[in-house]
Order: sequence, then structure tokens, then C-alpha cells
Amino acid sequence: MTYRLSSLTDFKVYACPPDISVRDVLRRIDLSPYLFQIVLDEGRRLLGTVTDGDIRRGMLHGVNLDDPVSACMHEKPITGVKGDLHGNRAKLATLGSTRSFLPVVDVNGVVSEILAATGSAGIARALVMAGGPGCRLGERTRTTPKPLLQVGGRPILDHVLDTLEDAGIEHIAIAVHYLAEQIESFVEERDGRASISLIQETRRLGTAGALGLLDVEMQSESLLVVNGDVITGIDLAALHDFHNRHGFEATVAVARHEVDIPFGVIRYGDDGLLDRIDEKPQISNFIAAGVYYLSPEYLALVPKDKEMDMPELLNTGKGIGLRAGLFPIHEYWTDVGQPDDLLKADLVAKAVE
Repeated sequence: MTYRLSSLTDFKVYACPPDISVRDVLRRIDLSPYLFQIVLDEGRRLLGTVTDGDIRRGMLHGVNLDDPVSACMHEKPITGVKGDLHGNRAKLATLGSTRSFLPVVDVNGVVSEILAATGSAGIARALVMAGGPGCRLGERTRTTPKPLLQVGGRPILDHVLDTLEDAGIEHIAIAVHYLAEQIESFVEERDGRASISLIQETRRLGTAGALGLLDVEMQSESLLVVNGDVITGIDLAALHDFHNRHGFEATVAVARHEVDIPFGVIRYGDDGLLDRIDEKPQISNFIAAGVYYLSPEYLALVPKDKEMDMPELLNTGKGIGLRAGLFPIHEYWTDVGQPDDLLKADLVAKAVE
């Protein structure tokens, strides 16, 4: 893999203090072509580094977006030595990421520059699952497949494909079944940037079964799988980097889902005596967000023309020792499963566009 090397010295853009909030760091990262910030004290001495991946891992362990960035920063980052350009380049090349960076410090720990590499590798192929009947949306999907319902004046599928194409994905397959001819017509008429092919399910194969219908070329490298009813601003380059950096065989994007309990919840001990009452608590969990990055090892587990759901596939892989990591989404995300979801997604899309 080839990469472009840059020397960054604008510390107002790429550096932050330790007490800045995680939310503000994410805003800074979003405005930058790189997925990191270095954390400096007032004397420009290096205290740590924080990446998009560090923040997502912190979220899995309870870090809140309003917490200081010091709660999830890496306190002992790899650093370069001021004046040792050859050694610094070699060290940067060993970090194994398409968007690696290396703070370069002097003998006092003061940062003189940041070396940053931007690689050409990324997600090459994607499969959009668009074959379901969308029963939960009732009459809306009686004559229109759910991926073609309008959100912000455009079909949901158009939003999904734009997200994939914006990430530079050049080969996209779409699994179809219910009212497949309408999706086929939409794809033929759409002025897209990627090469798009359709995979016809002759019967409903579940949320993962279409993977067994992929050709050998699509199964030969890691594949992004996206549900056709998910609209999100997820950073797919960050997902790719996260997946490769950890060496996962699968990476599952997850979103936080919160439920308010409208009653006092009883807490009690093994003896049956009251411990306490939590008044109207909020339950928060991570849920599967309908975005998966799967290695060829996982793709090989899906039998041809047999129904299989994604939880079964992931559990099967786990059972034989494959590793599936979690990638929390802090960007916008919605699953258009219920009528209320469709309305909310429509309002958000119109506000953005």
C-alpha cells in the first residue's frame, strides 16, 4: 500500500487541552481530514492522544460525550524523535493503519510536529440488504418496497447508496426479493457513481442469507453489509480503520438505545426484602445498527440458498474462534422500521438538505 506523508504543525487544529469535552473533540475531528487529536498541556508537552476509535471504545465502557477527553485519551502513545526523519518514517510505517499519525517530540516532551499518513486503502465492496417486506410499516409497503419509501424527498435506498458512494466504495450489490422489479427500475434510472448489481433472492433468506449468493470475487475480501432501511452519517473510513487496526474478523456497528421506564422499579435482595426503589429509571443498551464489516472467514460460513439471520452468523463465527468487535456510532443514525421512525427520518433529512 502506498501512502502520502504530511507534516502537521498547526496545533490549533490538531491539538487540544485535556479538559475539553469529548463532544468538542469530535467536532474538531469532524472538521479535520484526520481522525485524531493530540492532547497537550500549556507548555505544548504531550499528555496523550485521542482517536475516533479511542472515543468509540470509551463509549463502550461508559464514557459520556460531556466527559473530559482525558477520560478516553491514550496516555502512552508511540512518539517520534525530533530530527530523526528516517526513523520517524519507519516507525510510522509500522503502525499498520491507512491513517496513522506520529507526534514528534524533543527531549523535554514538547511536540514539534505531527507526522500523518493518508493511505489509499479503504472499503472496496458493499452489500445492501433490501429484500424484506417491511411489514411493520403497514399500508405504506403494500405496493412499495421499504427501501423506496421517501425520506427527505428521496428514496431511503438513495440515501444509503449515496453514503456508500461518498465513502469511495466502487462495487455495490443489492439483495432484493419483495417487489424486486421496482428496486431494479430505480437502480437503472439512478445516476450513480458506483458499479451496482442486483442479487435476486428466490425466497426470503433472512438478514444474512443473501451472503451465500455472492460470487467468488465478492467473497474474496472484507465486505461491508448494510441494511437497506438504515440512514446514518457513520464514518465508513473510520469503521474500516477500526476493523483493520484490531484485526477483527467482523466489526458490528452499534447504536445506543434508551428506554424510559414509567414506573418505580423495585430492587430487592435474595432474601426478598426491599433494597430500594428507582423512580422511573432509564435503561440504556447498545443495539445492532444494521451495519457490518465482515471478513472472508465470516462470509464462508453462510451456506448457499439457505435462510440465515445475522445473529446466527455472528454466533456461529464466535463459536469457532472468530472475533467480532463493536463499533459505536456517535454520528446520526436511524432505522426506519416503524411509521414514527419514517416521520423522524423525513424531518431530519429535510432539515439537513
